[in-house]
Amino acid sequence: MHRLVYVAVATVLALVGAAPAQAGPTPQPAHPQTGAGVSAAQPAVRVGTPAVTVTTADVPVVTVTTADVPAAAVRTAGTDLLSVQGAGPFRIGTSLDRLTAAGLIDWTVAGCGGVVDAGVTGEWAGVVLLTFRHGRLVQVFTATAPPYSPAGAGVGMSFDRLEAVYGPRGELIRNDADTASAYLVRVGSRVELFTGHPIRPGVGGFQVGPAAFVERTFRQGTAC
Repeated sequence: MHRLVYVAVATVLALVGAAPAQAGPTPQPAHPQTGAGVSAAQPAVRVGTPAVTVTTADVPVVTVTTADVPAAAVRTAGTDLLSVQGAGPFRIGTSLDRLTAAGLIDWTVAGCGGVVDAGVTGEWAGVVLLTFRHGRLVQVFTATAPPYSPAGAGVGMSFDRLEAVYGPRGELIRNDADTASAYLVRVGSRVELFTGHPIRPGVGGFQVGPAAFVERTFRQGTAC
């Protein structure tokens, strides 16, 4: 009797050992949101029968909103661009009185020669500084990124990177006192001017406006 049991067990073990091993799962690219390795084109690993197929339709989709992103990294599309036309409602040539009446001016500081610097309200507050001359907007300045120029240049870039972006359209210039460098891009009678940072290498300020004011002020070191 014991011999018959032994033979039966040995036969079962032999049959199990002879069965082909099931191939392990083929690694799949991770799902872009969940990280799960799934693919719509490949079935899941089969363990015995019947086969179970898992597709991307069975994987929950995780939605990320701006509420999940740090506030400092969120910038509305309206504050992404600074061009020689200006920024948002702050268009070169617009009157200070008109912007003040619209509630877009926060504070002003009068300088020499009819020059007035001003801070703004709304989404551009803390992003741009305006300069008026004889009541008209002649310069929009930023020390943040964004905004960027139409070519994608902005604060934080190196001057070498600016030269790669603009090529023959721009040039590296020095002020009249030979104490500071800037990168100048001419667009008709107006300019984009990228000035250095007082502490680290690269662009620390980006300003636009008429060359007669923006470039002249940089070269002479004063607006008056």
